[in-house]
Parts: sequence; C-alpha cells; structure tokens
Amino acid sequence: MDKRPIGIFDSGLGGLSAVKAVLKYLPEENIVYFGDTQRVPYGSRSEQTIEAFAKEDIAFLEKFDCKLIMAACGTVSSVAVQATSQIKEKFVGVVKPSCAAAVKASKNGRIGVMATAASINSGSYTKEIQRLNPNACVSGVSCPVLVTLVENNWIDTDDYISREIIKRYSAPLLADGVDTIILGCTHFPHLAPLIQSVVGDNITLIDSGYEAVMEAKRILSENRMSNISGKGEARYFVSDKIQNFSSMANTLLGIDISDQVEYRNITD
Repeated sequence: MDKRPIGIFDSGLGGLSAVKAVLKYLPEENIVYFGDTQRVPYGSRSEQTIEAFAKEDIAFLEKFDCKLIMAACGTVSSVAVQATSQIKEKFVGVVKPSCAAAVKASKNGRIGVMATAASINSGSYTKEIQRLNPNACVSGVSCPVLVTLVENNWIDTDDYISREIIKRYSAPLLADGVDTIILGCTHFPHLAPLIQSVVGDNITLIDSGYEAVMEAKRILSENRMSNISGKGEARYFVSDKIQNFSSMANTLLGIDISDQVEYRNITD
C-alpha cells in the first residue's frame, strides 16, 4: 500500500476532468492538483514556453513526494516531451491512452481529434494513432475557443453560442466521416454532453482525462503502488484567484472544494 499522492497538473480547470475520474474510480488515492490559472491557456503558446511551464509545474508537484505524475493537459502531453521525459516518478500523459481507446472504439478507422493548436500542430495524436493502426485516417481540428467556454462555465447543453461554436469545429470532422472523436484537451470533456448532442449519438467521444486515469490505475496496480484503504484526500493549488477556480470546480466536480484550494505562485 502506497499512500503517496498522485500529482495532476493542467493549465487551468481542464484537468479537473481527470480529478473527477480519480475521485470516482480511485477513491482511496490522495491527490495534489495544480492548475496554472495565471497562465492559461497553454495551447496557443510556443513550444519553448510550454516546455518551460511544464518543467515548473512538474517541479512543484515533485515537492509533495508524488508516486505518479499526470499531465492532465493535451498540450503538455503533445509538446513538452523534454520536460515529461525527465520525470523521475511514474508518468502518465493523455495522448497515448486516448489514442489507444480511440483505435479500439473506431469501427471504420476514421478518427477525429479536437484539441488545442499546439497539440494539433505537433501531430502527436496522428502519429500515435497511425502507430497503432497504420491504416487509420486521422482528422484534427484546433479548437482554442472551447477552452475559454469551459473556463467561463459556458457548458450547458442549451447554450446557443457554445453549440454554434462546436458545430463549426466539428463540421470538418463529420464531413470526413469520423465515427470516433478524441477530446484531446482535458477541458473538452466538460463539454462532452453538449458536443455529443451536436455530433450525434453515433459518434463515440473519447474522454482524455478518463483514459489517462485508467492508465494510471493500471500502472499503480501492476507496480503494487495502489492505496487500498480509507478515503483519499485532495489538495488543490492555483496560480491565480482562488475564488474563480473554487466556484467553477464546484460545478465541474459536483462537490464543494473551496476549503481545499490554496494559492501558490510557483515562479517565485
């Protein structure tokens, strides 16, 4: 039994989709979450900047003696290869588990990816999917506005503006005949009900946060590192206003975490 926490980081609120999966499927595990809300979004940044931010995020989490670190961020998982390859602890990103799930789910081999500009431009999802299935056809769309929708709580299924934005982003994927779409930024699963209502029930959506957590669960189990007793505790750190994060987190997680959120400027 290993009571050390799982460290999870993201540029903002998106990684809470992974936290939600941990709370549901690994309830005994302790969590330390860092949301870099001061510098969100990462997806429009240069590769050098993303690498630098990722290194700082990882160094912060390593102070908590984490047994596993999760980059609950499609951009970091896609671009910050140098930073993530130097992690001493067990590591999980979102790209590989999401692609594996998509290849398994797709019936026609046509897979769509909705992600940030940095992730799409890196080609990470396409390379991994075609490594698993060389015959797969991959269509990617950069969806930067979706991050803003989540960060501002425009996630209701009846929100007209959000629906129209998703229609525009998903149109080229549907035109390419995809039957599976990877939500390649962990912000996007928070919009999953709305995205599903736009693309239709015949399209399978892959939740990148959930898939990363399932991979973490497998790694912990295989290495006998799981915490198997009691209820896990969570600590949340943000680099900007606590109130904004707490309010949105309460909505996205369905629980009140306001007394568990702390401000931390990790660049000091």
